[in-house]
Amino acid sequence: MNLTPYVDLLRRELAVAAAAGGDEARELAERLTAPLESAIRLTLLEALSAATTEITRDLAPGSVHLRLNGRDPDFVVTPAAPEQPAATDQTPTVPVSPIDETATSASDKGATARINLRLPDDLKTRVEEAAARERLSVNSWLVRAAATALGSGPSASGPAASSGQRFTGWAR
Repeated sequence: MNLTPYVDLLRRELAVAAAAGGDEARELAERLTAPLESAIRLTLLEALSAATTEITRDLAPGSVHLRLNGRDPDFVVTPAAPEQPAATDQTPTVPVSPIDETATSASDKGATARINLRLPDDLKTRVEEAAARERLSVNSWLVRAAATALGSGPSASGPAASSGQRFTGWAR
């Protein structure tokens, strides 16, 4: 967010008000506006910061943060994490290859179960990056990786085998 238009507007308004007071007042206003620019910017930042605090309180558990990018503020909005039901798989599927009608994928087998998985930080980071590259949630990426490793999902090199009229799998 660029604060310069707001600072310039205040400068113009001060000049208009000073013009009503004569030449001395106008000259004084011109001399004061340059040193006051920093104070004006700081005051605007404090107002924006107070607004982000109020918005964050209303968005909880989401949040809004104010960050400085050079002299200009940027807003960073962190929405609340969507609650994902444990009984559904969020893996997007796109028809890519035919497979046998009797073959089923991990997501076609019905109910799902929840497990807790502890990963070293560096592995967790690599998993998150891999999921982001493929535009999948971490959960979907892990389900697909486990199914592939166990031979019940699409292989890393391509989709499942073909021999029927049903299409399932992942598209890259």
